[in-house]
Order: sequence, then C-alpha cells, then structure tokens
Amino acid sequence: MSDNKLQVIIVDDEPLALRGLKLRLAEFPEVEIVAECANGREAVKEIKAHSPDLVFLDIQMPGLDGFGVVRALIGGPAPLFVFVTAYDKFAIDAFEANALDYIVKPVEEERLKDAIHRAREAMKSKAAVSRESQLVELLASLSEDERDRIKDLINDPAWTEKQRFAERLSFKDGSKVVVLGANEIEWIDAAGDYMCIHAGGKTHIIRETMKALQQRLDPSRFQRVHRSAIVNVGRVKELHPHSNGEYFLILDNGQELKLSRSYKEVVARFI
Repeated sequence: MSDNKLQVIIVDDEPLALRGLKLRLAEFPEVEIVAECANGREAVKEIKAHSPDLVFLDIQMPGLDGFGVVRALIGGPAPLFVFVTAYDKFAIDAFEANALDYIVKPVEEERLKDAIHRAREAMKSKAAVSRESQLVELLASLSEDERDRIKDLINDPAWTEKQRFAERLSFKDGSKVVVLGANEIEWIDAAGDYMCIHAGGKTHIIRETMKALQQRLDPSRFQRVHRSAIVNVGRVKELHPHSNGEYFLILDNGQELKLSRSYKEVVARFI
C-alpha cells in the first residue's frame, strides 16, 4: 500500500456497473483506483503492470472470465481478490474460503465498506499472501469438468432468472436512499408519475415507472394485479371473488387490494 492507500483495479464488462463501482469507491479516500478494465485480458495486463493491492473482479465476462483472470496470474504475485457477481453466494461457495470477499450486484455501500475494511486488515497480515496463493492453487487444481460445471451453473437459464433479482433493493426517496429487503415490500401502487412502495407500515415514494419497477422484482414473488398495483404474493392471506369477475385480495396487514379482470390469470398463484 503506497502512501497508506489501497491500490485498486476494478474489472467489469458492463460499462454502467464499472462506472457505478468507480463512483462508490470514490467515497473512500483510502482507495486509489489505478486501472479500470472492461474485460479479462485487459485485467491480466493491468494487474501485472500495476501489482495492485486489491482487485474487484466480475466473475461472468465474455472471453476470459473472472476465474480465468485468476488462473492467468499463476506463478506471479497475486493481489487480494473481491469477486463481484450478479449471482448469489452459492455460485462461488467453492472459492469463499480462499478469496478475500465477494459482493453481489447491485453493489451496496455497506458491503463495499466491509470489503475495503477486510482488505486493509488483510494487507497488514501475512495471511493475505497465503489466502490468495490458496485461491490460485485451487483454481489451478480444478479439472476441466469442474470448471465446466461451475460455468454451467452460472449460465443455467433457471438459475440466472432466479439470481438476477436482488434480495435487497435500493430506492431513492426524496433526498435519501432507502434500502429494503424484498420480503419487506408488501405492495406497490401508482400515484401519477410516482410509485408508492409500502413496507413495514411506511410508504416510500419514488419516481419510477411501473414497468421499470416490475423488472427489478422477482416475478415468482411479486405479481401485477392491477394496471397500477403490484403485490407481494407471500403477503396475500385471503382471496374474495366479486360478481363482476374481479377479486379482492386481503394482505396479512389487513390491506385490501383489487385484482382486476385483466390480470385474472394471476389468481392461480394464490390457490
């Protein structure tokens, strides 16, 4: 660590993700970004050129993926690695004991803060060298079949569909950012150009379209029940049919919502 700063390289093939991580890291004065890489081959080149303390490394990239980057560094000094992934912890369980840390996208400030703290502590310890050596050795020891199984898991459509929805979502509510667990959200309804997110007895008002918001939510847990309403299906306790073909949903907090005839096929989700 020169000048007591962590020399960091960030790697992600998604420009927005790379920019977002850079902006978040700018909040940490103890971090100095020495290179930004958009692919695995560029990452290997920059890591060898800069010998950084820490690399935030996206796992799934076309061509040379994150695992390939680590394997390409075998035989030389290895930096600390923090895996950044759109997939949950299960996808990298085999590496957790050896990599310094992992962060699931979208990157949250508190998790980033924890990772940087762990890196600073690790840099003070000789154990850091041992840990990363073990990671490189582990990746080198994987058979082709084992590597293929990991890639198959990551690329499996069912797994991808399930894991691309975060367990925690962040929303800008006025001048503050609110982070909610997906299960905390009870229902969402539209109010003009704004969305009202109801969770834990509070209402958070955000400026976002219903369509954009729906794309952020796991459809196995959240269903559109009206042109202007989305409900957490796990919160529905009662379903009352109406003579006009509509239904009334009663949530576990007593809230009543209408399920319009246009979304009648959703009824099967509650039966």
